[in-house]
Amino acid sequence: MRGVAFVMISLSLAAPLGGCAARDPFVTSANAITAGNWKIEQQTDKITGNPIGSAQLTTDVSSNSADSKVRSAMLQLTCFDKTPVVRISFAFKVGTDKNTIVGYRFDDKPGRDNIESRILSDHTIIVIEDGAEVTRFLADMPNATTLLVRIRSLNAGRTTAEFKLDGASAAIEAAYRGCPPVIEQPKGRANS
Repeated sequence: MRGVAFVMISLSLAAPLGGCAARDPFVTSANAITAGNWKIEQQTDKITGNPIGSAQLTTDVSSNSADSKVRSAMLQLTCFDKTPVVRISFAFKVGTDKNTIVGYRFDDKPGRDNIESRILSDHTIIVIEDGAEVTRFLADMPNATTLLVRIRSLNAGRTTAEFKLDGASAAIEAAYRGCPPVIEQPKGRANS
């Protein structure tokens, strides 16, 4: 009987420490509000006390020439280490830094090709962090309805994603409140 009592007490003590505890809102978008198609984070960083600058937009219209399924993708506007960043993530590999060209177009305006960007090590996330490139990317977004992203890669084929931008002005304002983009001279794409 003591063994059964010990097991029951052990289980009751372990339950709060296990999977029953609620996830910290800092790691979820549970407190996000919507602006058009965007989800805007509305919380404070527990370390710095500053508002978290982040707005996310998802699409189900993303394809890759090496994958027969249409998958989702996410566009995120955020501050990272007090720097404005544009992050685009995919559900499949899109390439590597040395052999991938990224381009985009807002509505029917002239597109930009071979932009300054980098691909993170999992090969599914593109980051635009060059100040001038972020500024150029954001310039046409508030008045646009659609963003088309196109990626060409020697090792991952061709990828496209189309985002509907309803609510972009509010997303930009909220995401970059703590680190507004600053117009800088373009650094130019490194040939390495």
